[in-house]
Amino acid sequence: MCFLIHLALFSRAMSSAATTPPSVDKVDGFSRKSVRKAKQKRSQSSSQFRSQGKPIELTPLPLLKDVSAQEQPELFLKKLQQCCAVFDFMDTLSDLKMKEYKRSTLNELVDYVTVSRGYLTEQAYPEVVKMVSYNIFRTLPPSDSNEFDPEEDEPTLEASWPHLQLVYEFFIRFLESQEFQPSIAKKYIDQKFVLQLLELFDSEDPRERDYLKTVLHRIYGKFLGLRAFIRKQINNIFLRFVYETEHFNGVAELLEILGSIINGFALPLKAEHKQFLVKVLIPLHTVRSLSLFHAQLAYCIVQFLEKDPALTEPVIGGLLKFWPKTCSQKEVMFLGELEEILDVIEPTQFVKIQDPLFKQISKCVSSPHFQVAERALYYWNNEYIMSLIEENSNVILPIMFTSLYRISKEHWNPAIVALVYNVLKAFMEMNSTLFDELTSTYKSDRQREKKKEKEREELWKRLEDLELKRSLQSDGIIPT
Repeated sequence: MCFLIHLALFSRAMSSAATTPPSVDKVDGFSRKSVRKAKQKRSQSSSQFRSQGKPIELTPLPLLKDVSAQEQPELFLKKLQQCCAVFDFMDTLSDLKMKEYKRSTLNELVDYVTVSRGYLTEQAYPEVVKMVSYNIFRTLPPSDSNEFDPEEDEPTLEASWPHLQLVYEFFIRFLESQEFQPSIAKKYIDQKFVLQLLELFDSEDPRERDYLKTVLHRIYGKFLGLRAFIRKQINNIFLRFVYETEHFNGVAELLEILGSIINGFALPLKAEHKQFLVKVLIPLHTVRSLSLFHAQLAYCIVQFLEKDPALTEPVIGGLLKFWPKTCSQKEVMFLGELEEILDVIEPTQFVKIQDPLFKQISKCVSSPHFQVAERALYYWNNEYIMSLIEENSNVILPIMFTSLYRISKEHWNPAIVALVYNVLKAFMEMNSTLFDELTSTYKSDRQREKKKEKEREELWKRLEDLELKRSLQSDGIIPT
């Protein structure tokens, strides 16, 4: 009987829901991004949703400086355990007293590990890693906007930063301590720990990413057994970023770490390092958000070439392969990176890439976008590049001449025309004989082209006259 009553009530509820249309927000499919963003006012977020639903009470402990040296290690452990308590910072009014107590305790711990000696007992290592893990490892909150643009939009800041910053500061001082022993710490700072650390690099908060960069760099320096694993996981993050998501906030920071790592590579370079350059770093140039990390990426590329000049050819080939076709801003970045590469290139390597390289530079010089043309023409202000061009002017001048001569007569921007005249003057001084030959050839070719063009125009005119005559004859206007 109860079952039948429940069934009847359920049926009535369903029929009521079917007749009452749900309230749905109107969606304008043509609304502009700026209008949509206006609704998103939240500037802070937090993924610390481990609130227990009731106030957190921490028992006040004496200050470390107020107890004897023998008691300090044990009190240190108790304070670490207290700091494992995580507060809800989205609720600004909850646990205010306890939040302030934890903040002051973390400050005390930071000072303690900086100046104290003898506190790092073997029992302290798991407690330190546990406290750090409880505070920093979390699922990152989703972006406030699905259309978040790191170049234009304000980042979502972590609301729990008053505690989080101190935890990071403490952990860095712990890793940098003179008493720190990697042989003990490796039991707790392992591959799982590193994986969770790398996931945090996707945080929108630039302050957190900056601390993470320092932490990962210290771990890489102190734990030799984790180095290959860290490189492999960064490799995986970049591959996923390039070929799947094109979204990861910490690419610049990871590249900054890699720049330091590459600088320390032993010679000769291992095959895995060369593969990383060609298969991962070069394809990073293809993503839309290149401007956010291009400086760090270019630095890594140059570090590789300084280590092994023989990599110049595949690097230049890769850049030319991925050269932007429709984005002038990226073209300017590519040209800037190429100049950095040419600054460290060896003359023997330059000879191998000069032909395809200057064909691309010739196209850039001819670009209707004046910033692209200007950036390419600035190469002739670089003394080292000029010396390379002068040594190989017999190859480079014929590639560049036609574009330069035409631009000097036709380009719309007077500043570009002035730069082109300076380049032509430099070429003339480098190799006057070849310059004169090319000038003569260009002029004779232009005369032939004009003559052919005139002949084509005359032919078309005769054909048009003939067609008109036939048309008039077919209409009976003139006799056949």
